[in-house]
Amino acid sequence: MTDDAPTQPFIYEGLDPIPESKSTIEEVSDAVKGAASRVSDAIETGRKPGMPLSILSNIAREAPLGSLLVAFLLGVAVARRR
Repeated sequence: MTDDAPTQPFIYEGLDPIPESKSTIEEVSDAVKGAASRVSDAIETGRKPGMPLSILSNIAREAPLGSLLVAFLLGVAVARRR
């Protein structure tokens, strides 16, 4: 009986095309799209009833001038610390 086993392992010549590398612009674009998606999901989660963004929007809807005053005072406090 003869042993017809090849001495070298079978080397795949690559019938599948080599995936093209993405350009830098495409990579940055994909990263920005992913970040925007995550931020959007976080905002949607925060808008659910009882969550912080829902509470803030309700307060701003009920007392818009008071909310504006608080935002202004917080802005002044943060600006003075720097």
